[in-house]
Amino acid sequence: MVRAMTAQGQTGHKASFGFEDIDPADKPARVRNVFTSVAARYDIMNDLMSAGVHRLWKATLIDRLRPRPDMHLLDVAGGTGDIAFRFLEAGGGHVSVVDLTESMVRVGRDRALDKARLDGIDWVVGDAQRLPLPDASVDAYTIAFGLRNVTEIDTALAEARRVLKPGGHFLCLEFSRVVLPGLDQLYDRYSFKLLPKIGEIVARDRDSYVYLVESIRRFPAQEELMQRMRAVGFARVDHMNLSGGIAAIHSGWAI
Repeated sequence: MVRAMTAQGQTGHKASFGFEDIDPADKPARVRNVFTSVAARYDIMNDLMSAGVHRLWKATLIDRLRPRPDMHLLDVAGGTGDIAFRFLEAGGGHVSVVDLTESMVRVGRDRALDKARLDGIDWVVGDAQRLPLPDASVDAYTIAFGLRNVTEIDTALAEARRVLKPGGHFLCLEFSRVVLPGLDQLYDRYSFKLLPKIGEIVARDRDSYVYLVESIRRFPAQEELMQRMRAVGFARVDHMNLSGGIAAIHSGWAI
């Protein structure tokens, strides 16, 4: 069963939607529209856009998580189930998937049925900024390629800290800032010229992939995100660059 929570917008300043600055109250609906449009082809697009490298990045995330049979994981913005299934296959105990977009959650739930994954996983339509979980209720929190889509990153980080038990582990896999000289220019040309074209052909939605590319450029760089994690109370904060900084895994602990 897919449960739903209503997301509420925030007002008083501007939020980024790609390179566009918009009313924060409008962003959740616009993000939902993007992912509703691409949900059916989201996983295929991930393989095409990264030449399959996203699978290695996610495997590294699971390695750092170190799933255990007694671990309850909250996977946020994980609607299609990629992280959830990997967690369970690696020996994790239970995973709760929360995603803002119902269409993404339905794709994940259908994949779970196809895999006969009926136990150990539950699916919730909900907002990373207002998680439908009690304080100190999960052992670990993951968010893969989702933090840049929330309206208020600091609010989402604070919510992650709130729901983690003492000693709980926060892990964020996200596109980041390229650190290898020369790779940044190649990556920019690939991102702005080729990715929207792939989106147009495969997902039949060029605009959504223009937004996704732009949202990567608006996301905080590695050191800034570490500072913001510390500001909401995470300890032992660090990051690991992947593929020269095209992506990075940020880690923090609830102490």
